[in-house]
Amino acid sequence: MNIRRVSFDHPDAVKLNDQVQAEYAVRYGDEGDVTPLDPSMFEPPVGLYLMAYDAQERPVATGAWRTQDENDEGYSDGDAELKRMYVIDEARGNGLARRILAALEDDARAAGRVRMVLETGNKQPEAIALYASSGYEPCVKFGHYRFHEDSRCFAKLL
Repeated sequence: MNIRRVSFDHPDAVKLNDQVQAEYAVRYGDEGDVTPLDPSMFEPPVGLYLMAYDAQERPVATGAWRTQDENDEGYSDGDAELKRMYVIDEARGNGLARRILAALEDDARAAGRVRMVLETGNKQPEAIALYASSGYEPCVKFGHYRFHEDSRCFAKLL
């Protein structure tokens, strides 16, 4: 697998984003994640968007982080927010999510961020298991979905 930086609006990123949104819609019975995002949020040094490609150069996984500081949505100064972690069905079980997560944590740390935070949902047990096994602990809810019952928030010091 080849993991490299791409922009949030790169065609491969858009393709996988559409796939993860469709999965969210099925799991939660809604339109997917409507958190407002802009490509500039994932441009170094304030963020990073990673794409994994298989040996045939097919996009198979994504992950990103963006800078967050104290605001009215419950973030704290120094936060890096994890976004768009996704692995296509055919590539699951190969450790890709864990590799992307580690690369994102390293990059956020190098950018001076002190805590990685993420929001997921209770209908994504695979994601919750990945984060728990990677040292993430439940934290006070933050972000766009902080008032939703299905929302689960986690944090890890970098």
